[in-house]
Amino acid sequence: MNYPLNLVAGWIGFIGGAVSGALIGLFFHRENWLGGYTSFPRRLVRLGHIAFFGLGLINILFALSANSPSVWTDWASRLLVVGLATMSLTCFLTAWRAPFRHLFFIPAGSTLLGIISLVIHLL
Repeated sequence: MNYPLNLVAGWIGFIGGAVSGALIGLFFHRENWLGGYTSFPRRLVRLGHIAFFGLGLINILFALSANSPSVWTDWASRLLVVGLATMSLTCFLTAWRAPFRHLFFIPAGSTLLGIISLVIHLL
């Protein structure tokens, strides 16, 4: 395997999803927790939790898909790890303080560019 960093990062993302889910699960039964079920903070916390799993899976799929090293896959590897490392953090920070929403271009952009880089390599 050429990209063990992404494989390990992906599984660490799954751990983050399980841990954040367990922590959220301690409070979700409270009807008004974080302002209620449809409140902005509560939606962002849920998004951060699921982003761990989603981007973890993307990193694992990348590690299994990148069949040979190239400039494109090297960039994709780095960008996908940045996306995984920053998406949930940005979600949780935004749930805490709404102005952090302006940082979403970092995880969204790096994930998008990472996927595009892999697709270019595969073509």
